Amino acid sequence: MEEAPVFCARCGAHLRPGRGEFYVVRIEALADPTPPDISLDELPSDIDEEIDRLIDQMKDMSAAEMMDQVYRRLTLYLCARCYRQWIEDPARPAKS
Repeated sequence: MEEAPVFCARCGAHLRPGRGEFYVVRIEALADPTPPDISLDELPSDIDEEIDRLIDQMKDMSAAEMMDQVYRRLTLYLCARCYRQWIEDPARPAKS
């Protein structure tokens, strides 16, 4: 069975497994896990009403959309050239 082709996530170059010409980058992103810093004065006067408001706000969202706001894991394949650029400054956009 033939494997699906692999392409660089930045430049689109075709990557050939087994030749040592690319990197696998795994990224895990988590929403701030720290409990909110809220004073008693900031708490809503009616907690049930606030919960209903939040549920209503989420009613049209899928489970995946809600989960993406909390946790996300990505696997990227980068050619050697793109990896060298990316690893120095991961937040910088790819060069054209």
